[in-house]
Parts: sequence; C-alpha cells; structure tokens
Amino acid sequence: MYRNAMKNRGVLIYLAGAGISQLGNVLAGLAFLFLSYEMTQSTSLTTIIAIVQAVPYLLFGLIGGAIADHFNKKRLLLWLDCLRVPIILSLVVLYELNSLAFWHLLLVSVVIQSLGCFYNPAYRSILPLITPSDQRTTVNSLLDIVTRGVQVLAPIFSVSLLHSGQTIHFYSIDALTYLLSAFFILRLHWVEPIQSAEASKETKEGVFRSIHTFLKWTKEEKTIKALFKVTFLIVFFNTWVWQVGLLILLLGKYPEHGEAFYSLLLSWYGIGVILINLTIPFIWKRMTLSIYLAGSLIWGIGIVVLGFAAHLPFYFLGVFIAAIGLPVSGLARVYLIQTLVPANKLGRAFSFNAVILYGSNVISLLLFGSLVLVVDIHFIFIFCGSMMIGSSMFYLIRIRFSEKAGCKSVKSLK
Repeated sequence: MYRNAMKNRGVLIYLAGAGISQLGNVLAGLAFLFLSYEMTQSTSLTTIIAIVQAVPYLLFGLIGGAIADHFNKKRLLLWLDCLRVPIILSLVVLYELNSLAFWHLLLVSVVIQSLGCFYNPAYRSILPLITPSDQRTTVNSLLDIVTRGVQVLAPIFSVSLLHSGQTIHFYSIDALTYLLSAFFILRLHWVEPIQSAEASKETKEGVFRSIHTFLKWTKEEKTIKALFKVTFLIVFFNTWVWQVGLLILLLGKYPEHGEAFYSLLLSWYGIGVILINLTIPFIWKRMTLSIYLAGSLIWGIGIVVLGFAAHLPFYFLGVFIAAIGLPVSGLARVYLIQTLVPANKLGRAFSFNAVILYGSNVISLLLFGSLVLVVDIHFIFIFCGSMMIGSSMFYLIRIRFSEKAGCKSVKSLK
C-alpha cells in the first residue's frame, strides 16, 4: 500500500516540498516567539505575536482560496515562495545592522501569514491532481506523518542554534526552505481536469463573486455543509482545553514538574498520532462522514478522560485516546473535501476550512480563557469533551436512522 504510493514520483516530490515548507514554518514560528520575548521581556507582546498570526486567515482566507482557484497554481506558488525570501531575510539584515525592532517582527509576521493564506490552499489543492483516488487516504496519511514528524524534530534541530545565540538565523534557514520548496514545485507536473461549461464560467468571475458562488454551492451540498458545521464545533470545544488547559491542569496538579510532564505528554501524543496515521490506510481506503464523526467522538472521549484524570497514568491514557481520534477525524475531513469538492473549487474549500479552524480557535481561546477564571478547569474539560461526543453522536444517529429508512446517508442531512 505505502509502497505503491511511494512509487508515484509526484507524491514523493510533493511530500518533500511539504516537509521542507513545514520545517521553515516551525522554525520561523519559534523565532518570532523567542525574539519577541528576548527584545521586549513582555509576555503580553509575545502573546500578541502569536495571536496576529491567526488574524490574516480570518481576513484573507477565503480570498486566498478564490485566487488559488482562478490562477495557474504552479506559477502562483513559485511567485509566493520567491517573494517570501527577501521579506524574511529583511529581519536578518535589520538584526545585523542592530536596527531590528518589535514592530518589524509584527509586520513581517502578518505579511508572511497573509501570503500563506494564498499559498496553502493552492498547495493543498494540488494533491488530488497528482494522486489516484484509491491512494488518496494513504498519501494524506503520509503527508500528515511528514508534517507532524517535522513539528516534533524541528525544535530538537533548533537547540544548537539556541545554544549558540543565533536565533536570528532561524529566518535564514526559513528563507532557504522557501527556495527549496520552489525547486520541488518546479519538478511537480499535473494535468488540470477538463472543466465543464459552468466551471469555465465560474473561473471568469471576480474573486468576491466566486466566493459567493462557492458559499452558495456549499449550502446545497449537505455532506460538505455538515462537515464544516461539525468541524467548527469540534475545534471550538477542543482548542482551549488542548492548547492552554492541559498545561494549566498539569501545573495545578504537579506545580514542580508540570512543564516537564506537559512536554512528555506532547511527545507521547506525537508518537500516538504517527502510529495511528500509519495504520489508517490499512483499515480504510475510502473515508466517509461516519468515519469522520467516529474519530471526533473518540477524540472527545480522550478530553473527558483528561477532565476526570487524578493520576499521571490517566493523563497519558486521555492523551493517547485523543491521539487515536484526531488523525482519524482529520484525515477523513481532508479526504471528504478532496473527494466531494470539484477540482475548480478545491482552493476555496481548503481556505474556507482554514477560516473555520482559525475562527473557532480564536473564539475558543477567548471564551474558555475567560471562563476558567470563574469555573473549575476539570468541569471545562468534561463539558468540552462531552459536547464533542454529543455533536458527533447527533450526526451519527441521523445517518444511521436514515440508512435504516432506506435512504442514503447524505440525504439524512437535509
């Protein structure tokens, strides 16, 4: 299975480009945080750097997807990679001239993330064009393994630079990854699908008109609409408890070792996700909305276990259960978008998915970050996990009832 997918030269090039890009993204993200704190000694300003990286996706996410659908994807990706090189290197130059200021970091961070709004949907929409449908689950799994593996290894790779006091050269490496990414894109080849008369007409529409057309199309596609709705709910109830709550939970339980246990749990989680990703293609070649919902349900069970955990082994158990559910849910969502969305709408579909993810992230962080001041954190974990389970069960039951009535599962969402 994996052997067949790896025989596809285009897949190998695509995965190499994705891995290189992810390495640069992780290192640059670390550099923005480290240098912000180093220069300002302010946790508030460092937090602002982290928050503003999500804002461009809310402002330009849908526009980026429309642009990706309207223009030649290879040319767009090459221009964006080349454009980002001088922008990121400007920080290195300013640093060497002793002129680097916090507002430079803020500005470049916003610009780089804004360009990513156009780059990411274009790059994601290439994969279905270079991959046979029967290998799509396997390739999606490989892509997730590569990107998550880089996320685990990049901080280790960065240790030597940190010890040598050369944090600024995270940006130099990031610039190099853009050039390497452009090299791999040049070597990618694919055939654009023949467009219908309606699709050809759509590509001639203006950007905002095409966004309206996509949203109107989504409204009529019941499975895709349900997928986006559940995605918003699942991510909303997961984001704060996972990104912030787990660390607070451990620090409250183990004041002296909370950070160390948190790092161990993240490593344990990463190992679990990679193992599950490796096994998924052997279980499913094609993924459905029911599989997506089942993965979300398991994910929610893991969050509930963390809410009830009283001893360290139960934290490891809850994290491992979440590590089972998340890749099943995530890969099923990507597969459904790739399979159910026409090729000329894929850019907008992936950008709309990104807008949902970042929007729910921001709302979750703001709401539950405020609630934890007045509500016990264990209750928040149990509530959020239960809502993830309840949302998944609601749609699963509707699908099952419709199947028993002799209807297709898609009809159950009408």
